[in-house]
Amino acid sequence: MTRLFHKHYHPAGTAPGTLRELSLEQAALHGPAEFSLACRDAGRWGEMGEIRPEAIPEFGTDEPLCWLHVQGMPTAEELELLGQRVGLHPLAQEDIINGGQRPKVERFDASLVIILGIPEVDAEGSLHLYQLSLFMGHNIVVSVIAESLDPFIEVRRRLKERGGRALAEPDDLLYGLLDAAVDHAFPVLDGVGERIEELEVEILNHPDSSTLGRLHGLKRELIMLRRYLWPTREVINQLLRDHKDLFMPDTRMWMRDVYDHTVQVIDLVESYRDMTASLLDIYLSSMSHRLNESMRTLTIIATIFMPLTFIVGVYGMNFAHPTSPFAMPELGWYWGYPLVLGAMIAVAIGMVVWFKRKRWF
Repeated sequence: MTRLFHKHYHPAGTAPGTLRELSLEQAALHGPAEFSLACRDAGRWGEMGEIRPEAIPEFGTDEPLCWLHVQGMPTAEELELLGQRVGLHPLAQEDIINGGQRPKVERFDASLVIILGIPEVDAEGSLHLYQLSLFMGHNIVVSVIAESLDPFIEVRRRLKERGGRALAEPDDLLYGLLDAAVDHAFPVLDGVGERIEELEVEILNHPDSSTLGRLHGLKRELIMLRRYLWPTREVINQLLRDHKDLFMPDTRMWMRDVYDHTVQVIDLVESYRDMTASLLDIYLSSMSHRLNESMRTLTIIATIFMPLTFIVGVYGMNFAHPTSPFAMPELGWYWGYPLVLGAMIAVAIGMVVWFKRKRWF
């Protein structure tokens, strides 16, 4: 069974904002964090290059706009250092290091922290849900994703090709990252739609026990997709409604397009959930129909053989006393055996013809 999400908790009673150390299992799963930084200078974006955590500058109001991307799970020390350099609140640091958070938006003074869930299908066809954390502060936007998935390849291409014309403000850059994260769900849902169509054809033609297992697995995946993607619409709506002062009017217009995409994603998830539930009903009806067909065939066969069994049973008694008036005279007939067999064949054919006229098969 695919493990769709990972959730890590502090021990009960731990103070809020405490950063725990990664376990050996988590460190092996995520690998070391890679920090990369791209800054906008002279009206154009520079190349995104790797940077050591201790080399991250402190961002205030006078620095150029920069985008800091963290690929992999940072350690508690790295995350604390990152928080000091960019102004990331300890509670936001705790949400980053504790994976599996519900999508949400938090505001700390003039900065925003946004947590989203990104679905991804691996090479084996298994669904995984990854946490993406975004931070927007003074001239700095930070993105953190603990897994190997990189959802911002297209954003980097836009920065490289369009240069100064692309994502020139913090809110504009945040919009670009949100748009890429939301749109990442569409190819995953396209794959889910194809799997539903394949299951539908299989259920209508040749369903078996493995079909039911795949159907339940698909239903479980859709439940988890809904758990992560449904709150994303609330996050975008909250950004548009409650944090207007942090977004320029032009950016808010583009953010409405992201909101529209979240609505489309939710509509697809809900439609696929309904289709999956219908497929389950079709599967159960199909299996019941196949069982009824099998039982009807067996009943017809048993019904045909009932009179034949009766005839054989009667003549199998072999009462042939020569002086008794109740003896079976057929036992002494010269053609008795073929006549009885012919009568049995005639009875069977007659019953088959009668069943067909009644449309029993």
